[in-house]
Amino acid sequence: MRMFLAALITGIGLGTAAMAGDPALGTWQTEPDDGAYAHVTMQPCGTAICGVIARTFNATGEYASPNIGKQLVIGMAPQGAGKYAGKVWRPSNDKIYIGKMQVSGDSLKLSGCVAGGLICSKQGWRRVK
Repeated sequence: MRMFLAALITGIGLGTAAMAGDPALGTWQTEPDDGAYAHVTMQPCGTAICGVIARTFNATGEYASPNIGKQLVIGMAPQGAGKYAGKVWRPSNDKIYIGKMQVSGDSLKLSGCVAGGLICSKQGWRRVK
């Protein structure tokens, strides 16, 4: 039993170390949606990446949205070559979509789809930090 626990702890530690260098980690600025945009902080959540709304902005500047702290990017599992698959929440209509992400340097392409991927909406995000 001790050997199993040691192996499990080591495996979790190695997975966390590998995740620390993940190109999706950090804070990203969304494109405007219904006149507002956000800064989303991407962090590990298990073996995937999740993004939480950290700050929100509109035409007058930063504002205190009720969506701050809510998860926008849900369980994006790495697929290799900077690609991820998971889910995306759209605050403006409170719907969750099948999601995909592609990270390349300081650019992130995010899409959310319905109807088995037939109808999709896309955004390009830029790294803030």
